[in-house]
Amino acid sequence: MPVVNSVARIAVKPLPRIMSPKAHAIFDYATVGTFVAAASWFWGRNKRAAVAALLCAGTELAVCLLTDYPGGMKRVIHYGTRQEIDLGLAAMAATMPEFLAFNDEPERRFFMAQGAVMSAATGLSRFPQRPDRPEKMSRSERAA
Repeated sequence: MPVVNSVARIAVKPLPRIMSPKAHAIFDYATVGTFVAAASWFWGRNKRAAVAALLCAGTELAVCLLTDYPGGMKRVIHYGTRQEIDLGLAAMAATMPEFLAFNDEPERRFFMAQGAVMSAATGLSRFPQRPDRPEKMSRSERAA
């Protein structure tokens, strides 16, 4: 995970979890809009950055639509699982400049900042405790 994302997670760790699932959904859809707006802004001057923004927007939108929170459509992804998914999406956004080879260009800053903001929002969200999955339980726990 990029250093900026790790710093953002550490900075919000002592803060209370204030974002409800509804607020998290609003933030997620705003993030999609931000990526789409960035793609249109970047299109004329850096096609690779525009494509990266569209990839991030599409991925975030797909995850939003499949999550079981307000605003989700299919309810395939449990909201508690979103914590790991969101951290992965934040890392994906922050590494897009390196992946698509525009790491030395000014558009890189947008993706780094977006990754840090996504990491911070994940750290401030209230996620339910997930029960242990059967494959992680010991044999004696499964037998009981």
